[in-house]
Amino acid sequence: MLYIVGIGCGSAEGLTGEAKAAIEKSSLIVGYTVYNELLRPMFPDKKFYETGMRQEKERVAFALEQAACGLDVSLVCSGDAGVYGMSSLAFELAEGYKYVGIKVVAGVTAALSGSAILGSPLTNDFAVISLSDLLTPWDVIEKRIEGAAMSDFAIAIYNPMSHKRTDNLRKACDIIQKYRSADTPCGIAANIGREGESCRILTLGELQNSVVDMFTTVFIGNTLTRVISGKLVTPRGYRL
Repeated sequence: MLYIVGIGCGSAEGLTGEAKAAIEKSSLIVGYTVYNELLRPMFPDKKFYETGMRQEKERVAFALEQAACGLDVSLVCSGDAGVYGMSSLAFELAEGYKYVGIKVVAGVTAALSGSAILGSPLTNDFAVISLSDLLTPWDVIEKRIEGAAMSDFAIAIYNPMSHKRTDNLRKACDIIQKYRSADTPCGIAANIGREGESCRILTLGELQNSVVDMFTTVFIGNTLTRVISGKLVTPRGYRL
């Protein structure tokens, strides 16, 4: 059996009960190096196999091969395995492994855990958009940002900036400011559930010139989002 497991932020507290049970059932854990390092102290008796960044296909193929040999394997992903995770690739590659059973185990994605730190920015309709153009062309990402901004979705942004992609967040903010004020409340959540966790509330105009990293999730409010008692809140619409 191949379990595709979302491990949340990677802490013991961030694992769901189902995720923990799936990993405990498995004799092998396959994951990106950083995620395996987070799990090793919690599961010291397990065998681990890891690959580095941008070696996802090799990692998934190895997990499928081991499951085809009769092992119970956990292929682990940060957050939720179905949100920018490995589950879709595993199903695509599994067409060559007809006798491997696959079970996806949900995890807590950063849009949810980061939202909880900041307050309640995603209480109404929202969009989740990654600014990484490694697998999605930038012109497609721009269209998605424009559509979400035009439709007044609150927006959670993944992969906002890297060493090579230093300008994508600023360009995203430029697009959004065609439809929203520079004073729109926004939030940044970094290292969620890990050492160095932090969050900050700022305006869309301030966000435009902010420097963040790949371990940061950015939240952009809609036209109704406001700051209440130091928390970022998008009202659901209840009559008060």
